[in-house]
Formats: sequence, structure tokens, C-alpha cells
Amino acid sequence: MGGGEGDTSKQELFHLIKRFGAYVTFKISNLFSLDSRSIGAVAGLAVAIVFTWRLLRSPAGSQRRKRQGSTSSNPGVSTHSSASVVPSEACSTSDDSRAQNVVDELFQPPTLGQIARQKLSEGRKVTCRLLGVILEESIPEELQKQATVRSSVLEVLLEITKFCDLYLMERVLDDESEKRVLVALEEAGVFTSGGLSKDKVLFCSTENGRSSFVRQLEPDWHIDTNPEIVSQLARFIKYQLHVSPYKTERTASNVFSAPSLEQFFGSI
Repeated sequence: MGGGEGDTSKQELFHLIKRFGAYVTFKISNLFSLDSRSIGAVAGLAVAIVFTWRLLRSPAGSQRRKRQGSTSSNPGVSTHSSASVVPSEACSTSDDSRAQNVVDELFQPPTLGQIARQKLSEGRKVTCRLLGVILEESIPEELQKQATVRSSVLEVLLEITKFCDLYLMERVLDDESEKRVLVALEEAGVFTSGGLSKDKVLFCSTENGRSSFVRQLEPDWHIDTNPEIVSQLARFIKYQLHVSPYKTERTASNVFSAPSLEQFFGSI
């Protein structure tokens, strides 16, 4: 009896540690964006796992053994004693269930919104170019024919607009290109969430114009595909994401890189 309960406790502890390990691995893999609150959260989870384990090992088993011992020593009241054991076991099952619920809540995988906040280090203003990041097209000349929003980036984009002041910007060659871009964004539902308006989609005629927009807006993050723009802004912007299909060398400690915006946030 005692050996079986001990094995069960060990199994519970093993699964608990396994879940905690997976969560900590996720935190460490994103160490560059941890702030003091995130580190405090990990420490809090460490305390919580110890507390929860102790809760799972509540002395329900020893209470049952004590009651069974008293029953065997007094056979005259065996019926009454056995009846009193039932609610104790029911209570123990209820406690175990509550403890398991606590564990499940603690170790639920983070949502995309939580990942986005962590990756952006709780930044509140973000600027992002359109070509090659939000749009399928990669050069201004293509916008003279069409503008296509990348479907895989939509979920991330909408999550960012929920907690960030987001500005989209691009260099275009004519007014018709501007109209195509705005229509494509509208049809994709980018403006329906309320976090992004057409007034926050900016257009310019040169690459330097986009760089000037970014410096005037002073965002916490800027997202771009042009390595020259990223290099120029490294001194002025807190963080940058260089989106490139090719692996690039890290040019500065505050510049990160990823093949796409959605891959940076781990949504695909």
C-alpha cells in the first residue's frame, strides 16, 4: 500500500518537473527579451512548483492508514469506522483534483499574444515596412501591378496591434501603388481590429524617407528588410528586427534577425 502511494507521488513529481522544465526551456530560448518581471515570473514558478508538489503529497495516505489501524484494533465499531473513511478519501480525491488544476493552469503553453509581448520586451510603439514583411511583393515596382498581404503574417500583425502603437510604411513610385496597398490591407481585415488605421500607413518616395519616418516616430522596435536602413538606425532605435530569408551576421546587440515576422514570434 505504502509503496504504491510512493510510486504515485514520484510519478506526479516527475510529470510536474517535466512540465516546469519545458516552460523554463521556452523562457531560456527567449532569454534576450527577458526583463526583470519575466525573471521574477520564472522564480515565482519555481516556488509554485514546490508548493504544488507538497500539496500533491498531502498526508491523505497517512490519514487513511491511521484510520485503518484504528479500525483493526476495534472490530466492534468497524462499520462506523469504515464509513468515516469514505468521506476522507473523497476529500483527498478532491484535493488532488484541485492541485492538478493548479498545475494545468501554471503550465499551459503561452498564447501568441504573450509571446509577442515577451519578444517585443513590452514595447509600446512599433514601426514596420510593408514590402517583404507584410506584403508578398518585395520591390516598389511590383506594387505598380498588385499588392498582396501575406496570409501567414496576419495573426501576428493583429496581435501586435492589440498592445502596440503600430505604424506601417513603404516607399512607392506613384499614387496608384498607395491605393493598391491600402485596398489590400483593408480587404485582409487589418483595419477591422481597431488597433491600426489608414492614417498609420505611411508612404514615401525614397529609402531615406522611411528612415526619417522611423527616427521621427522614435519607436521601441523597427522591423525592416533593408540591411542599410537597419544599420543606420541601430544607434537611434532601441531594438530592430531584420527580416531576411538568408542568415545574416548580427550587426549590433540590439538588432535581431529572422526569415519572417511570423517566424520571429514562433507562430509557424
